[in-house]
Amino acid sequence: MDKIAQLREKANKLPLLPGVYIMKNTAGEVIYVGKAKALKNRVTSYFRGDHLPKVAAMVSHVEDFDVIVAATEFEALVLENSLIKRHMPHYNILLRDDKTYPFLRLDPREAYPTFSISNKVKDDGARYYGPYGSRGTVRSILETLCKALRLPDCGRKFPRDIGKERPCLNFHMDACEGWCRGTPDAAEYRARIAQAEQLLSGDAKQLMRELEQEMLAASEALRFEKAAELRDRLRAVKELSNRQSVIRAARADTDAVGFCRGAKTAFVVLHYTEGALTGKDLELMPEPMEDDAAAISALVRQYYVRRGAWPKLVLLPELPEDAEPLEALLSEMAGRKVELSVPQRGSRRELMEAARRNAREESLRAESEAERRSKTLEWLQKMLVLEEPPRRIESYDISNTGNFGIVASMVVFEDGKPSKRNYRKFRMKTVEGQDDFASMHEAISRRIERFIEKDERFMPLPDVFFIDGGVGQVGAAVAALEERGFHLPVFGMVKDDRHRTRALTTADGREIGIQSNPAVFSFVGIIQEETHRFAIEYHRKLREKTITSQLEGIPGIGEQRRKALMTAFRSIKNIREASVEQLAAVVSRPAAQAVYDHFHSEGEEALS
Repeated sequence: MDKIAQLREKANKLPLLPGVYIMKNTAGEVIYVGKAKALKNRVTSYFRGDHLPKVAAMVSHVEDFDVIVAATEFEALVLENSLIKRHMPHYNILLRDDKTYPFLRLDPREAYPTFSISNKVKDDGARYYGPYGSRGTVRSILETLCKALRLPDCGRKFPRDIGKERPCLNFHMDACEGWCRGTPDAAEYRARIAQAEQLLSGDAKQLMRELEQEMLAASEALRFEKAAELRDRLRAVKELSNRQSVIRAARADTDAVGFCRGAKTAFVVLHYTEGALTGKDLELMPEPMEDDAAAISALVRQYYVRRGAWPKLVLLPELPEDAEPLEALLSEMAGRKVELSVPQRGSRRELMEAARRNAREESLRAESEAERRSKTLEWLQKMLVLEEPPRRIESYDISNTGNFGIVASMVVFEDGKPSKRNYRKFRMKTVEGQDDFASMHEAISRRIERFIEKDERFMPLPDVFFIDGGVGQVGAAVAALEERGFHLPVFGMVKDDRHRTRALTTADGREIGIQSNPAVFSFVGIIQEETHRFAIEYHRKLREKTITSQLEGIPGIGEQRRKALMTAFRSIKNIREASVEQLAAVVSRPAAQAVYDHFHSEGEEALS
């Protein structure tokens, strides 16, 4: 009996009950997770008849399957979602796992509440505003908010730090009220925070009316300085209110979903507040194995679980089979009713059609970009004499400062695009001293060992290795591969005297010119710069962590003061050589004396 017949026989013994099925390959890895109203009917369908190419490809890799029987279809839906998130199966439709939607967090129980950035909403009694499109957007909003309302952004904690230090530069630049002086008082501070919450809640017009009334009252009372201050604050609030589209998107009452298959499948969500478009999210992915309705259901689930915010109404291009349990799941996560609808006419239909048009345009645009990347990979294949265009490229670089913190970066490009969730980094364990060749050998060796151990984070092997360096580094990488029985193409990325990518080189020193093809030249340059950036970023973080740790344990020096000292003096060497007076310009005098004593005690050594 062949494998398919055996699997079909096993599936025929399943119950006609709801549940989840888990497809596994010969290595026992989960390659697909699905749910079913009736497990027997759904699972047996995979092992009889003909299938679409993507389904057939998945079935050809199935060695065995497991099932979990659920009490209801809703329970099966929740379980499927959990298993997909845990295993990230290759054949399931998946959103990028490096996408996050940050929130602004405020704990009103604090004496002097401050805003902070949070990646998710917690049930901790705090208030959350968002989500926003990126951390950069949140920082920009918070910066403008502090400027508009003259709130502190210096990192000092109140009331703990009131009167301990002189006001910082923000106060002298008239960008902060100088709350560290104790005036204005806590009541005024909380009033400003309440105004910030008004802005974040979309009540800018009401706040501007209140500020205008206060300004006029101060002017009539001949309190011209106060009136001028209120005028400046009103102007800043108006500036912030002009940037409210990103804030309003967080409070969208209606989301419209668009979906379009193509060379790249597009999933678009348009956010509407009171009928006005306030935001857009886009995901591009390979064509899913599921039909449109099932794919939309899977994407909607993943999207809202990750986003952490839910509208009152979600407009869909078509209703999935599991619409009822999906609606129940979204409502449970939101803590209130979330309605799914496929509008047939009227204004809601127009909103949904706009989302569909956006998805179609994004899919077409991605298709042209995909074609361009595909052509570049074909040219690269011919230049390097590879058997196939390199769909997966791994690039490595070594970063160090002298003998300190030698690290290696592994950057991955898939189909001509960076795949950041597959980036990896290594800190050297066996190399002593500055030796780029030995460091590269160790990095490649450890990467191959992880593959041999079937570590999913290092699967699969690349079609080609790129090494940031010349013949020596390439030779070290080739040796590491061959020692473990692997013979894969490896090329070094050589730079000119201006530190720009010039050519590719083999282990025997043969150079391959790439400047004659602008697309390949640009592509290799991008890979090299990204690899270098990732290595430098990791090395810098490692170095900062090591350096900052030398300030730990000093009485009166906490995280904020460590950051302030490093910002002001740039290195431990400069801090160690600073006088008490120079240190006191950054931290309080007792803290400055403690730092000075720490570095001038007998036998004290520090990293410069």
